Parts: sequence; structure tokens; C-alpha cells
Amino acid sequence: MIAYFDTQALVWLAQGSLDQISPRVNRAMQQAELLFSPIVLLEIEYLYEIKRCKRPARDIQTKVEHELGVRLCDLPFSTIAEAALDEKWTRDPFDRLIVANAKANGFAWLISADTTIARHYPRTVW
Repeated sequence: MIAYFDTQALVWLAQGSLDQISPRVNRAMQQAELLFSPIVLLEIEYLYEIKRCKRPARDIQTKVEHELGVRLCDLPFSTIAEAALDEKWTRDPFDRLIVANAKANGFAWLISADTTIARHYPRTVW
């Protein structure tokens, strides 16, 4: 089983702020190989640059990879971009690519508190 973190969930994880997660997410985190999409790193860096995130992307990446065992997904970008062509429900390129990455990797679980994503990707958990 594979589960991806969306941007906000990965930031919360790095901060130790997942106190409101459901038992379903907790089970997924215990049982799944935990990954995040490369586009999540870019979105975190954007949020850091506009001061909506306190730590730069590389700091968060280091923390989640080395301390929490969450890996950066290594699927080819061309595979993810091709899957994103079908995600017409949003104009947000980050959300589009994050969902496409999970879909392209065997319709994996996506850990996200984003209700819009949850409405359009049935394997979203929170």
C-alpha cells in the first residue's frame, strides 16, 4: 500500500501537528509506504517565499525523510504530467499534479485535509 502526503499535510507532519487526523489516516500511516510528490516541494518553497510557511522546502524534506521515513516519489515527471491532463476539476497546477502523482502510482491513497481534492479524488483520506 502506498500513501502520499499533500502539501499542507506534509508541512503539518514536519511540524508534528497531525493531532486532528482520523483513525483511518493513522492506519494508513502505519501500514503504507509514505511518499510525497516533487511538486509538493515546489509548493512548499512558494509558500515559504510568500511567508505562509515558516521553513524552506529543503528543511522540511530533510526532516520528513530522515526523521520520519517519508520518501520523495521518483516516478518520472512525464508520467505524472500525462496523468494530470485528465484532472480538469481545478486550475491549481499544484493540486492537479499532486492528485495525478497519486493516481499514476497505482491509484494510491492521498493524505489531505483539502475538501476540494477529496470531492474529486476518492482515495483521499483525512
